[in-house]
Amino acid sequence: MTSTRIRAALYLALLTASVAACAPPAARGLHNEVRPNDDPLQRVNRKVFWFNDQVDEHVLEPVARGWHWIAPAPVERSVANFFVNVRSPIVVANDLLQGKPKNAASDVARFVVNTTVGVAGFFDYATPLGLPQHVEDFGQTLGWWGLPAGPYLVLPLLGPSNPRDVVGLIADSAANIPAWFLDWWILVPPRVAEAVNTRALLLRQVDEAKRASFDYYVFLRDAYAQRRNALVNDRTEGTNIDQEELYYPQVDVPAQSTQ
Repeated sequence: MTSTRIRAALYLALLTASVAACAPPAARGLHNEVRPNDDPLQRVNRKVFWFNDQVDEHVLEPVARGWHWIAPAPVERSVANFFVNVRSPIVVANDLLQGKPKNAASDVARFVVNTTVGVAGFFDYATPLGLPQHVEDFGQTLGWWGLPAGPYLVLPLLGPSNPRDVVGLIADSAANIPAWFLDWWILVPPRVAEAVNTRALLLRQVDEAKRASFDYYVFLRDAYAQRRNALVNDRTEGTNIDQEELYYPQVDVPAQSTQ
């Protein structure tokens, strides 16, 4: 199983490098953006969206509110920091695939600092040292090299996406180092814990968005497009909950200092 995952990750990396090398200069500068109105599957998407919203309302949100009531804010931030730190190797790999060696070096140093001094990543000591958090994934890498996003999709439980980001999700899953050494069932509890903690951090933002939006489906679709376009085109250094940039359910939680 481990060797299969490694081969899959290497194959995807080589495929991306080949596409990037063959892409004409004009294509490399397009940085194709997600178009919120490109939604030909809206009828199906709305049904999946309704299902996701029901799961959130009746399962995830109540559990998240319970966790939020028990856990102090610094604990929630520390848990978020930990999961962001675990994904650092994926960020570094995509830094390199996008031709950003300085960001890759910074993210390696950030990972080392937060893993050691920051106690396995629970505390963010890297940001005060001038090592900012970068958010990179394989979907962004494909967009960086000019691959169109394709039509808007809503995935069961995972939420907003598109064909390009689905490929990216699969590639990043294959490159997830813990999955190389641990069975899938061992990784389920941490994934659930991350989802609950993330939802707890976004309780206020989601409540306000639902109250303020005329059509919550359209709101999330537009927010997703805006967020992904900003990330693909490097219009933001990272994500910050305090800036109230809503990208839910697939939200990038900040690695902030809990000092």
